[in-house]
Amino acid sequence: MKLRILTALFLIPPVIYLIGWSPKWLLLAAVIAVVEVGLYEFFKLCQHAGFKPLSEPAYLVGAALCVVPAMETRRPEMYSLVLLVTLVLVTLIVALTLTHDLKTYLGSIATTVFGVLYIGLTLSCLVPLRFSQLGARSLGLTGTADVSAGRNLMLLLFLVVWADDTFAYFVGRAIGQKKLFPSISPRKTLEGSLAGFAGGLVVAWGFAHLFWQTASLKKVILLAGLIALFGQLGDLAESAMKRGANLKASGSVLPGHGGLLDRVDSLLLGAPVLWLSLAVMDFWR
Repeated sequence: MKLRILTALFLIPPVIYLIGWSPKWLLLAAVIAVVEVGLYEFFKLCQHAGFKPLSEPAYLVGAALCVVPAMETRRPEMYSLVLLVTLVLVTLIVALTLTHDLKTYLGSIATTVFGVLYIGLTLSCLVPLRFSQLGARSLGLTGTADVSAGRNLMLLLFLVVWADDTFAYFVGRAIGQKKLFPSISPRKTLEGSLAGFAGGLVVAWGFAHLFWQTASLKKVILLAGLIALFGQLGDLAESAMKRGANLKASGSVLPGHGGLLDRVDSLLLGAPVLWLSLAVMDFWR
């Protein structure tokens, strides 16, 4: 417990600087590093489950997907689509030459492509969330003049994820009785899940009320609810993968926390859901 808390206290200040005040190149480098380590841990997990993913093309495309939204270009999503289609084609061809047992061919392709989608594509959403004006007008901000919109969106995302995880962990340990999904994660309880969701909303309300008064409070709370909900689903999805691979943690890079993938699993669904929600809000505005 102490090691877990100390690691969190050590990491939180640099993470807050990265997501809120660092230059674009530094945040981009950090996101790429997280994607590469996450892919490494995911492919190790796949190998424990009996699959043989093709890591080299996945590493390249995962990094490229993060670079695309940082480029000053129109319609960056088209470049991302080209990268993903290229990945599928290359994986299909390379797997043919490297696969000796055709029973592993489908698994190699599926885990390679899914790994890039699950980690590279989802985390690449952090870059436009921070440096674009996505959702600024829909949240009632002052359009392109509000340069703090991206910073506040990132802080909202991480604060809700952290609050969700913290409240769920401590309340679940203290009073949790009813198991949520015992076959996936025996320690997670319904009481902890509800406390995590409520804690995320309370922290979002406090953040908007104290530091982001220019934004629509109702929409901030709605976004926080989506982040908290899908963050928990992301946690459960990664737990199910570990359980299927007969592993307790994705790695050991973070003392007291396990692997890096164990710490960003909520972001893997929370970040793209936030990006998608803002894109839909802007579209229908």
